[in-house]
Amino acid sequence: MTTLKDLTRRSLRYLASLAALGLLALSALTPTTTEAAAPQVKTQAPGFYRMMLGEFEIAVLSDGTAPRQVDKIMSQPDQVRRALTDDHEALLVEISINTFLINTGRLILVDTGAGELFGPHSGGRLVANLRAAGYRPDQIDAILLTHIHGDHSGGLSIGGQRVFPNALVYVDRHDPDLWLSKAAEDAAAPERKTTFRQSHATVDPYVSAGKLRPFDGAGDLFPGIRAIPAYGHTPGHTAYMVESQDQRLLLWGDIIHLTEVQFAHPDVSIEYDVDSTAAVTTRKRLLAGRQRRLPGRGRPHFLSRNWPSSCRRRRPRTASASLHRAPIDPL
Repeated sequence: MTTLKDLTRRSLRYLASLAALGLLALSALTPTTTEAAAPQVKTQAPGFYRMMLGEFEIAVLSDGTAPRQVDKIMSQPDQVRRALTDDHEALLVEISINTFLINTGRLILVDTGAGELFGPHSGGRLVANLRAAGYRPDQIDAILLTHIHGDHSGGLSIGGQRVFPNALVYVDRHDPDLWLSKAAEDAAAPERKTTFRQSHATVDPYVSAGKLRPFDGAGDLFPGIRAIPAYGHTPGHTAYMVESQDQRLLLWGDIIHLTEVQFAHPDVSIEYDVDSTAAVTTRKRLLAGRQRRLPGRGRPHFLSRNWPSSCRRRRPRTASASLHRAPIDPL
């Protein structure tokens, strides 16, 4: 027979169990001290991406980014603002700085990033990402510069010391003829003086060591790698066609700075152009070449400077952001 006392005991046990469940539920919703104190990382994963091109392995290596207010440095600023607004982009753009390592059996690096030239928070990550990809700077056999500018040749030397001690540096002769010339520096406009100083700081150590190899115009530099003149942005600006087993990759440097604008409006130039008229002409020639295909030429990929930005955008920012298979005759 159930007594009042038994009911009271059961009720108390039931209430106690409900209270316990409530406390458990509350504790599950309440962050622990450890969770609340977890630090923010504020760094990215190692920046490299590998792809095969026939028998060649290509590694895209990020040197980091640099913020630029693009409507302030490009011609036709109204066109730039409209294009970025239509694409839901800010005018302060984080420009990606990239280099390309070609493993053909020897290691050939295309461009070297900014090194220390842009300060501690912009660029300067090439060596760390090169090591993360499994290589060391002293393993690099050759460096091909698309041109001499701070964000392409700046990583050659740090603190006056060669970063790649065993590498020969190849660049179209028209660039060192300008940027390493004392007479040209003396005659240059004040806004160009910085590039001359940076060029001496980063390229001169290779000149002194007998490691600079200027070339003149189009030609085969290594088996499967051909220099293609793309003059204008600088006097010796060069694209490189890489080919293996009928697959082709065009590394075209600073032909395109802002995809949202310059693919549709190739006449828009940037203030860093040494000869903006020639740069526009070259850009139109290469972009027009995407509509043609010569017999036996194949279909190339395109890579240039802003590859990582495609990871966070609904469409590519530059030719480097995806692997385009449009035909091209760049010659």
